[in-house]
Amino acid sequence: VPPEELAVVVNTGDDFEHFGLHVSPDLDTLLYTLAGINNPTTGWGRDADTWSFMEALEEIGGATWFRLGDKDLALNVLRTHTLRSGTTLSKFTADMTKRWGIASRIIPMSNETVRTVIETELGPLDFQDYFVRRRCEPVAQSIQFRGASDAAPGAELQEIMTGGSLAAVIICPSNPYLSIDPILSVPGIRDALRRCGAPVVAVSPVVSGDSLKGPTAKIMNELGIICSATAIAQHYRGLINGLLIDTDDASLEADIANLGIAVKLSNIVMRSAEDRCTLAKTVVQFAGELGCRVK
Repeated sequence: VPPEELAVVVNTGDDFEHFGLHVSPDLDTLLYTLAGINNPTTGWGRDADTWSFMEALEEIGGATWFRLGDKDLALNVLRTHTLRSGTTLSKFTADMTKRWGIASRIIPMSNETVRTVIETELGPLDFQDYFVRRRCEPVAQSIQFRGASDAAPGAELQEIMTGGSLAAVIICPSNPYLSIDPILSVPGIRDALRRCGAPVVAVSPVVSGDSLKGPTAKIMNELGIICSATAIAQHYRGLINGLLIDTDDASLEADIANLGIAVKLSNIVMRSAEDRCTLAKTVVQFAGELGCRVK
């Protein structure tokens, strides 16, 4: 897919205020990655960053559980200043994509505030408190998306979803409950995807009863959901036309097909850049195969 034909809708339910700064972890990770300045070792932050700010903060007794490198800090300072001046999050993000020469569009799910909150035995925890500070250790009882009912997709996202030019919608193998559901909680997005006329394809984040990365399996188990590709299909039923699952889950193909969802088997475990490229090509091809069925 040519970069200029790709638009990525990003979860902002993880955003939070930290030391007075508006921090957008998912947006920044995507910006850094597509600009080629990400830290490939940590999976977050900028490459070759320095830590003078964090070292000084620790020296004077400040909280250091959420790490911001000096270069990363600069982006968050500018974002906070710009938003307080009246610019939308979508406009600021678009400006950064242009500055870093990113041809693809990076679009926040909403310009309004939506915050993911995990209800636990310790009480409600904001996402970053749960995910970073407490390392996902508390038992999840339920998940809320506070502010979602008052939010709306931005103008650019609405135009993409309703303009009739979409070739495909791909739901990446992120955590359905923490990363995808916040996007779908914004009023209008789920219905627009159902009516967009393009195939909607998801990649399972689960292989052989375990999550590929992060706390997906843990959360599913705590919510009383069997961790399987079938459960992922059930979660997205009514929204997706196809689900890409790993060849190790071939025994689940018939069960998923019985839900009215087309299935494609492939190696979806990504251990290298080559694996990621292969998976991307496979899912785009799968969407193309399904295209004629949804028009």
